[in-house]
Amino acid sequence: MRRLFGSVRSRATLGATLVVVVALVMTGTAVLQALRSNLTAEAGTEAERKARSVASELAARTPYEELSGLDGEAGPVQILDEDGNLVKAAAGLRWINGTATDEVTPRPSPSPSPSVSVAPSPSTREDDDDDDDGEDGEDEDEEDEDEADETEGAGDSDKAEESQDADDDAPSLAPGETSRQATYGSGAATIGDDTADYRFAAVDVRTHERGLLTVYAGAPLAAEHSAVRTALTVMLIGFPLLAALVAGMTWVLTGRALRPVAAIREEMAAITASEDLTRRVPEPATHDEVARLARTTNETLAALETSVERQRSFVADASHELRSPIASLRTQLEVAAAHPELLDLDGAVQDTVRLQHLAADLLLLARLDAGERPVEGRVDLAALAREEAAGRTGVTVDAETAEVAGSRGQLGRVLGNLLDNGRRHARETVSVTVRREGDWAVLGVADDGDGVPEADRERIFQRFVRLDDARSRDDGGAGLGLAIARDVAARHGGTLTAGAAPAGGALFELRLPLA
Repeated sequence: MRRLFGSVRSRATLGATLVVVVALVMTGTAVLQALRSNLTAEAGTEAERKARSVASELAARTPYEELSGLDGEAGPVQILDEDGNLVKAAAGLRWINGTATDEVTPRPSPSPSPSVSVAPSPSTREDDDDDDDGEDGEDEDEEDEDEADETEGAGDSDKAEESQDADDDAPSLAPGETSRQATYGSGAATIGDDTADYRFAAVDVRTHERGLLTVYAGAPLAAEHSAVRTALTVMLIGFPLLAALVAGMTWVLTGRALRPVAAIREEMAAITASEDLTRRVPEPATHDEVARLARTTNETLAALETSVERQRSFVADASHELRSPIASLRTQLEVAAAHPELLDLDGAVQDTVRLQHLAADLLLLARLDAGERPVEGRVDLAALAREEAAGRTGVTVDAETAEVAGSRGQLGRVLGNLLDNGRRHARETVSVTVRREGDWAVLGVADDGDGVPEADRERIFQRFVRLDDARSRDDGGAGLGLAIARDVAARHGGTLTAGAAPAGGALFELRLPLA
């Protein structure tokens, strides 16, 4: 298992599949909820339409036996009075739940109270007032009696009052009016031999003779259940197939995208095994991250090849340069051992000094190649130039104060190498200048010699390179001075270039950032 998911291809496939599965589950859940909610709302609207149809007939004083919505074909219908008693139900209704009562058989209705059956309508009262103004006293007495009867009846019907208080519209309904708002609920009912789930709607209506009635009507939820089951079945079948398709496509596309990476890995393994740094990894003909990786890898291989070749050349040149003074010194010692009177003491000292300088140069180059950073400090190039020029014949200094950050010893070594090189090729004088140019300090060393050909102005900074092959090694050195000077300049964040001096000789300019 660990090996299986240890590759980028496996992890990408697993991650993409999990994301798709989570998205599908969330989307499917939202779709099912929305579908169920919409279909339930439609069923509620249908139930309310049926309830209002029956309530409208009751408001129009239609007898129970003539109500059109109680034939059983329109679904379960219940009519309840103010006390919550069933007064009429749809034909064939055998069982019900989800409404205010689960009764399916109406109870015998009590005789209407006088306040309800004989109460005059507002229009009748107005007519009576217009026709006989002299009977106001009798009418007032009758109204007082009616109010007394209503107060008495109210004490005996606390349950009816609580039912009325539960409906905000009921107390304000006039005879013949239905409530504006309907209440909804879900339940089930059995009509004949068929039991099904229904969405119920309740509508209140104030009748003239029967008082406040509540009509419950139901609309079947079969369409909602069927649609939800169908959608769920489609999701249970389609979602796994879609997830499998995503997993397969991700596996194939990831493998195709990582194919160049596998080729790069194989080629790098072959290069490592063969140690042939001239080989390069294949670069795909695309412009994506893999192509950039291949190009960067080839650039790294090229830089590594250059570094290795440079190291090999350095070792070979160093061995050759060390062989000459060591061989000369050994010869002189052997001659001195056999013939003490022939000992060339001055030559032995010169060879020893030359060997010491060469060893110091090689050690410094080794430290620079190892990435040794210069010791942080502040160095005044003007003071350093005067210090290095002191004691050297034919060297003039024209310098202004310019402080840089770095190692005084390494920068002194750079200036010393430039002065030695200039003095070696100058006819008479070597001039040193120090000036400021913006954020840079510029140190220039110029001589009045023959100069450096333009084609060789970069080659002279290579290690063990000497343009004058005819001159002796004793006079020309090992060819490491300028290479060391450029490496030190680069370590200090600067540059060292060669050019032509105004007097016709060579000009070396060292540029370093001001401290």
